[in-house]
Amino acid sequence: MDLIIGEEEKIEKRDFDLIIIGAGAAGLSAAIYATRSGLSTIIIDGSSPGGLTAEAPLVENYLGYTAIRGTELANNMVEHARNYTKIIDNCKVLSIKKEGNFTLTTEKGKFTAKSIIFATGTKHKHLGVKGENEYYGKGLSYCVTCDGYLFKNKKVLVIGGGNSGAIAAIYLKNLAKEVKIFEFMPKFMCEDAYVKQIQSMGIEYRKNVQVMEIKGDGKSLKSVTFKERGTDSIQEEEFDGVFIYVGLMPQSEIAKTIGVKTNDKGFIEIDRNGRTNVDFVYAAGDVAGSFAQIIVAASDGAIAANSAYQDLSKKGN
Repeated sequence: MDLIIGEEEKIEKRDFDLIIIGAGAAGLSAAIYATRSGLSTIIIDGSSPGGLTAEAPLVENYLGYTAIRGTELANNMVEHARNYTKIIDNCKVLSIKKEGNFTLTTEKGKFTAKSIIFATGTKHKHLGVKGENEYYGKGLSYCVTCDGYLFKNKKVLVIGGGNSGAIAAIYLKNLAKEVKIFEFMPKFMCEDAYVKQIQSMGIEYRKNVQVMEIKGDGKSLKSVTFKERGTDSIQEEEFDGVFIYVGLMPQSEIAKTIGVKTNDKGFIEIDRNGRTNVDFVYAAGDVAGSFAQIIVAASDGAIAANSAYQDLSKKGN
């Protein structure tokens, strides 16, 4: 049974060789490899395990599966990892201190570890336009898997025409009455396979469009104001729902507090073996700026876990 806040007494062990922060593909893979190598390991995640894999409507490029729902693939990964280690979910890491070993203060008490893997992944970028925050949860969403069913037989807009936006639109087309994509760039930003699928399904993909404002009546979203880039013509179109897929931001803030270096976009800098600039601290998956694919995140997790094992072994731990 998953722990809930206030049940700290049920967590019997609090000192580990390795603590993995994040229960997406990278963190889950790291846990399996680390535990099999002999390291005592635990995963701590600030939300539900599975990461962004669980948000994918359909995964068609993960080796071994022609097509599988993201929720199913994520559940398979989580259950596999649970065979090796405990996963403490819905538990934010509040602070980390280096006092010989690492001390992590979390919402469920303190933990100590000889090493850490940051597998904290990414979060959805916001457009930063007027009305975005106001209508979040009132017709605006960042997850079609979570909220797509709310717009059955309605008119919806996907903002962002990269692979994630294309997949979202394809998923919504099976639910909604009408689906459109607005893409900021003047060209298709998704893979050719998705372009062909979008066109065959009759989804309108409008390029070179800049969204200016999300509008509503205070209770629910009603329309979107936008312009064709390069012109001064402002247009407004009614929609029942809007899904935003304009990129991802690394969740690296907690890593920075212990001196872990990041690049100018906030992704954690690592070497080819997952090591950061801080001894016994590693990173894996999307938070390290890897090619944002599930299979790559899983690989990164295995590599980082092996590095932790090798480094701790050399130290005599």
